Amino acid sequence: MSFLLGLTGSIGMGKSTTAQMFRDEGIPVWDADAAVHALYAKGGAAVPLFAALDPSMIVDGAVSRDILKAMIAAEPDVLQAIEQIVHPLVGQSRADFLEAHRDQVLLLDIPLLYETKADLWLDAVIVVTAPEDVQRARVLERGTMSEAQFEMILQKQMPDSEKRARADYIIETVSMDAAREAVRKLLEQLKGPPLA
Repeated sequence: MSFLLGLTGSIGMGKSTTAQMFRDEGIPVWDADAAVHALYAKGGAAVPLFAALDPSMIVDGAVSRDILKAMIAAEPDVLQAIEQIVHPLVGQSRADFLEAHRDQVLLLDIPLLYETKADLWLDAVIVVTAPEDVQRARVLERGTMSEAQFEMILQKQMPDSEKRARADYIIETVSMDAAREAVRKLLEQLKGPPLA
């Protein structure tokens, strides 16, 4: 039976980098964001369903995230219709991943892990964290969002302190070398002592 390890953390905390560290150690990783990107991409399973809901959501054969954001801002009820399409497809992607990787430690990278109650079916949860100033600097250095957009995302996410309080394991990502060492130690602990 597989050991299902959830990975989460607020924006800019180093979650994607930490997930890659697990991959580097040979751990299969399912990435919720990547699953959604694949569903929205040209040829993705969500495209015909969104086209049936509203053809204007499709641009160049793919679901347009910008159009979805604008529609949700204008009409918040649209979000429920979007979730009814996306959640079952993401669930199927995860089920396929679990079926393909049995009897090992698996990492599931889920940004809204606690918000979606995924902790109820996972065996353990890791929260990645960094001080607020480091988090803010990382996000704003990307140049992909304004400070106001960053603040809006923070408001939607469970506070870092609450995530840490609920976590089974915490990995600090101020130093990536220290984070990598923490990943290795955690995997050694999970795999247990070798059988004699």
